[in-house]
Amino acid sequence: MQVALFVPCFIDAFFPDVGVATLELLERLGCDVAYPLDQTCCGQPMGNSGCERDAAATEALFVKNFADFDHIVAPSGSCVHHVRDHLSAIEQTAAVRKVRAGTLELVEFLHDVLKVDAFPWAEFPHKVGLHNSCGTLRALHTARMSEINGPQFSKPLDLLGKVKGIEFVSPSRPDECCGFGGTFCVSEEPVSARMGYDKVRDHNRAGAEYIVSADSSCLMHQKGCAERLGLDLKFIHIAQILNGARS
Repeated sequence: MQVALFVPCFIDAFFPDVGVATLELLERLGCDVAYPLDQTCCGQPMGNSGCERDAAATEALFVKNFADFDHIVAPSGSCVHHVRDHLSAIEQTAAVRKVRAGTLELVEFLHDVLKVDAFPWAEFPHKVGLHNSCGTLRALHTARMSEINGPQFSKPLDLLGKVKGIEFVSPSRPDECCGFGGTFCVSEEPVSARMGYDKVRDHNRAGAEYIVSADSSCLMHQKGCAERLGLDLKFIHIAQILNGARS
């Protein structure tokens, strides 16, 4: 299967290992991965800041880069959420609608499209707390929201459960936002920081050694909060664990 890899701008700049792990993982699973070299941001920062019209050129470039692919995979739930639900600053042509519908977050692509049932190369002998970002949980629906009375499911836990040696611990408020929120963490810094402190303390009390997520942005925010509090927590993207990282 041919797929296009979309590596969001902040991952490219700050967490390139996550992009590399995503590429390697998709290739391990038999995908023919293309990487359009002209790709940039999807426009989410401008959209989050209320500057939707300013994102038009960025959105148009995104569509131009990925219009020829049926599956566009990204290791970022928030960016995928923006493309699927808010890529609206440009005319909604057939090409735009195709790109929006075909853009998938890594976990949902592995779980729903490839239907991966084993990661024989992966082993992670640590206690892990899962962080479902607001975008993956409430927009992409990769897990059941705790406030919803319905069948229990979690696509990331289903995938991680196929990794040897992993042990899951759960915070008391598993669906609570960590406070990152894109530009929210800049405009509402004290609130954002307090939410982050509450989140990492909750994971620490549960006994987590690592916090894992499909969103490096949330992990970046929580890592800073944990360091300021002096908590011995480590942070890792789900792509890295599924690709075989041991630490």
